Amino acid sequence: MATLLRKIGLIRLHNRDTEDPKHHHNHRGGGGGQQSASLRGKGGGKSGGHKQQQQQQQQQQQHPGGAGDASPGPGKGKSKRAAELAARDKQPQPAAGAAGAPGAGGPRERAAGARAGPGPAVAAAAAGGSLVPAARQQHCTQVRSRRLMKELQDIARLSDRFISVELVNESLFDWNVKLHQVDKDSVLWQDMKETNTEFILLNLTFPDNFPFSPPFMRVLSPRLENGYVLDGGAICMELLTPRGWSSAYTVEAVMRQFAASLVKGQGRICRKAGKSKKSFSRKEAEATFKSLVKTHEKYGWVTPPVSDG
Repeated sequence: MATLLRKIGLIRLHNRDTEDPKHHHNHRGGGGGQQSASLRGKGGGKSGGHKQQQQQQQQQQQHPGGAGDASPGPGKGKSKRAAELAARDKQPQPAAGAAGAPGAGGPRERAAGARAGPGPAVAAAAAGGSLVPAARQQHCTQVRSRRLMKELQDIARLSDRFISVELVNESLFDWNVKLHQVDKDSVLWQDMKETNTEFILLNLTFPDNFPFSPPFMRVLSPRLENGYVLDGGAICMELLTPRGWSSAYTVEAVMRQFAASLVKGQGRICRKAGKSKKSFSRKEAEATFKSLVKTHEKYGWVTPPVSDG
């Protein structure tokens, strides 16, 4: 009996252990699965973290100073900016004064250069351009002075005392010239003898670009009529105009031509009462000369040769 009871107990124990094997298997498998999953998760995390660390180290080797992940962190952004600045500093910079030049820099740089105005080179060129007229003017003054000094020396050496020169206010460029002689067979010479006129006084002013431009010449005294002498003492002679002038003409040659034209034009000393004492004026002479130049440029010039005197 006791043996039978023990067998029955063993059978029950066996049935309890063997019933619903799926339940026991799932229960055991679930626990094991969870445990294995957790173990795999831990292992996977470890292996994934190790791989990620290796990738970060490779990226750090390729891009020093940058983070391993794709998102730019503070350190990575600063490193990139420093690299860009270093690369830009290595690039050749444009020369001074090239700001605003076409093709120099980007649109912003060109616009900034245009607003800034011309560079130092352009400013220096502009400043140098103002020096050219000053140097040229100085050169012309030197040429004019040397020429007039030579003219004075040549006139002083004349043996026939045809003309003499006095400087106005000690200026080398403003002369009073005395014409002492004209054709002795002319009526003008007779007038000079009768009126005790020793000379005909003329004024010559020399422009800045003399001898390449003619002097302005006019009669001062006595008051003459005819002989190509017009209002204000202006003289109608083509060689006194820019078109008829030559730098080879000397003051002596001009005065000899004037003496010949006086005789050719039947010049006389004015003896009319009141009119003879009226002096010539420079302003009137300049206005008359401009008018006659325009007239003769339109209709031509007729000037007597020196041989006629």
